[in-house]
Amino acid sequence: MVLADLGRKITTALRSLGNATIINQEVLDGLLKEICTALIESDVNIMLVKKLRENVRRVIDFDEMAAGLNKRRMIMRAVFQELCKLLDPEVKAWQPVKGKTNVIMFVGLQGIGKTTTCTKMAYYYLKKGWKCALVCADTFRAGAFDQLKQNATKARIPFYGSYTESDPVVIASEGVEKFTNENFEIVIVDTSGRHKQESSLFEEMLAIQAAIQPNLVIYVMDASIGQACEAQALAFKSKVDVGAIIVTKLDGHAKGGGALSAVAATKSPIIFIGTGEHIDEFEPFKVRPFISKLLGMGDIEGLIDKVSELKLDDNEELIEKLKHGEFTIRDMYEQLTNIMKMGPFNQILNMIPGFGAELAKCASEAESMSRLKRMMTIMDSMSDSELDSREGAKLFSKQPTRIIRVARGAGVTQREVQELLSQYTKFAAVVKKMGGIKGLFKSGDLAKNVNPAQMAKLNQQMAKMIDPRVLQQMGGMSGLQNMIRQLHTTSHVPGGFK
Repeated sequence: MVLADLGRKITTALRSLGNATIINQEVLDGLLKEICTALIESDVNIMLVKKLRENVRRVIDFDEMAAGLNKRRMIMRAVFQELCKLLDPEVKAWQPVKGKTNVIMFVGLQGIGKTTTCTKMAYYYLKKGWKCALVCADTFRAGAFDQLKQNATKARIPFYGSYTESDPVVIASEGVEKFTNENFEIVIVDTSGRHKQESSLFEEMLAIQAAIQPNLVIYVMDASIGQACEAQALAFKSKVDVGAIIVTKLDGHAKGGGALSAVAATKSPIIFIGTGEHIDEFEPFKVRPFISKLLGMGDIEGLIDKVSELKLDDNEELIEKLKHGEFTIRDMYEQLTNIMKMGPFNQILNMIPGFGAELAKCASEAESMSRLKRMMTIMDSMSDSELDSREGAKLFSKQPTRIIRVARGAGVTQREVQELLSQYTKFAAVVKKMGGIKGLFKSGDLAKNVNPAQMAKLNQQMAKMIDPRVLQQMGGMSGLQNMIRQLHTTSHVPGGFK
């Protein structure tokens, strides 16, 4: 069972609480049976699953529960918390320091995607404004340097390696020295792997580690081996000073749940996960947002991160309009354009409450982009006065011939134009509410500027507003990109199951 299927099964089980007329021990046991079955099918260790079930039962004591408590919400909160514990090693991950050279050494077996992952991590930090470089110290695998060179060139990341030097320790030392002298902030050193753990591999890793004195050693592992990840990670930790783990190939296999829970058991923090082959299919691993996204509740933190890369602060005119509750169809068009710059489209959808869980099973990346472009084609067929009108959709309802003209110009049905206008209207209403929240658009700490209850309520309204069945509801998403960087989810369990 792939992770998306696991998330859907658990979500379905939790939503079944809403159909129960009475919440009692029998209902709880049935719910836990469904959740535990889904976890075991996703290759999570049976002892960990048993512990999750016992912990939820211990927290939810119907005999001791005070009258008037929301039993459904308490059960959902308990399940959410235990799912987080399942994947959380409770170890703080190392962070690079700005203004100095941070040397990161990658280790792992051959064939797990280590070289590609090096480039993905360098690219991730490059987009955030860090000065990054790559060093290929893999002299064991033929073509390793060519692969790193090709990846780095495509991503426009400086690199170092050698076709003539056979000693990986020399290459690693020279590369780190070169980029340190050139004031690079993050230097990632790719090392050799083997098809299996053997003494020569560990000896080489230890020699490189002693020579370059890395700030962090990252162990890269393949999620498809499931629960075996734990033994493998422990073996590497016992030989090399592993400080963090990256899990690759989490996009389409049956053992993702087993891999993540097994790694958590080693008390090593997972810092990134690879979710596909492309350079931007790579994301930071944070337990609570990961579980939230898995259950279709979205990942607001991750979305804030993505939107911040667009530098929307530069668009002062738009921010000023939002303060006054204004949002035209042209604004929606411009932000749809921004969305297309944000990376894998379905990855973005999964971060938005109410979108990911349903769309993941019916929309491919190509289909999603096709629908998004279709929406933009509709807006391309509108006149300047229609795009900039403060009346928005009202202008079209007053003069229905405009809908006919736009539909004909875009080559779509009148219904598609009406659906676009309908979603725009819904989102414009939320924008007006946001304009009335004091402190929302102030600089500084949002938690201090804005009443948390207001923000939580607004976030719930957005989630309810979005119809997950069709991508033509993207008006809500486009507007969300404008303002989500100001949003922080304040409750531990998002209001997604109602």
